[in-house]
Amino acid sequence: MVDYLEILRLKHLGYSQRQIIGSVGCSSHTIKDTWEAAQEQNLQWPMPENTTNEELKTILFPNKNKPVQIFAEPDYAYIHGELAKPKDKSHAEAAVRMAETWILAALRNQKFFSLSEMREAVAEKLEELNTRAFTNRSGNRKTAYLEEELQYMLPLPKTPYEAAVWSVAKVPNDYVVTDGLNKYSVPYVLIGEKVDIKVTRNIVEVFYQGSKVASHKRMPSLHRDPIVKEEHMPQEHRKYLYYNADSFIEWATKVGPNTLKVVNFFLSSGKAPEQGYKSCASLNKLATRYSEERLEKACQRLLLYSSSPSVRNINSILKNGQDKVSTHTQESVETAQSNDYGLTRGANYYRRRSEQQ
Repeated sequence: MVDYLEILRLKHLGYSQRQIIGSVGCSSHTIKDTWEAAQEQNLQWPMPENTTNEELKTILFPNKNKPVQIFAEPDYAYIHGELAKPKDKSHAEAAVRMAETWILAALRNQKFFSLSEMREAVAEKLEELNTRAFTNRSGNRKTAYLEEELQYMLPLPKTPYEAAVWSVAKVPNDYVVTDGLNKYSVPYVLIGEKVDIKVTRNIVEVFYQGSKVASHKRMPSLHRDPIVKEEHMPQEHRKYLYYNADSFIEWATKVGPNTLKVVNFFLSSGKAPEQGYKSCASLNKLATRYSEERLEKACQRLLLYSSSPSVRNINSILKNGQDKVSTHTQESVETAQSNDYGLTRGANYYRRRSEQQ
């Protein structure tokens, strides 16, 4: 049966007709007819709670629910004999069709007021058919299945089937793909490659050349940061997982008071401390490249004229060797600074002014 509820849900979420066809497995005409019928009935998603697919079908297409006339009484003896014959694939398919015909005929005069009531009646008739003795051999369909066929049956899937929406995407440099709401990681080695993305109600799976390369539990609400698995990250990125504010503060304290001020600014200037981790990590790299002593002097120099330090400015000071300028020259630069340009004079400037008065 067509999943009319799923068609309306996906249509409401803005999925294309092609995506809905791939997910629901119906024709474009069915999708078109369903959507037009919903608009005629002024139906809006979400539907009222506990609305079943059968009920929705009745609302959308009332004429499709008229009773179906069974034209001819089945030849029960023939069907029973056919079901007792050895089965190859084509014969088994024919037997199933005949069994369906037998059950429909047996229930043709009954009326049902719910799907569950109809399912119970079908189950009873199916049990009756399966336990009826064969005419030309011992046993019945049920015993034949248990003794001859059960051992060759494959187990059912561990998880229930879920309708899926497929899409194709090229993996960007940050090696994350999207389900339309959140972002999920894939192995970084796939950067630049095209992957197939399968999205169900609960799972996001990514396939490359037919093989599954990533699987995530789908987040129902919007997340600020991507959902990233450590095994998908290159080695140099994994260390970011272990960054924390305390470790950066401990390191900056050892370097010097000016470096500590800069680190505290990075950690407190964003909406969350984590937003400053990248800047703190870059500061640590500058200490490795130029030495902690030079970094401390560069931070000191920058703080003399800026209350909003940045890694870019500190790197510029170190690169140009401005941290090596003598104290006398540095004080001259401070004196020349003007508030007309929104700059803040250093402490030495005000100390000298006080001594002159």
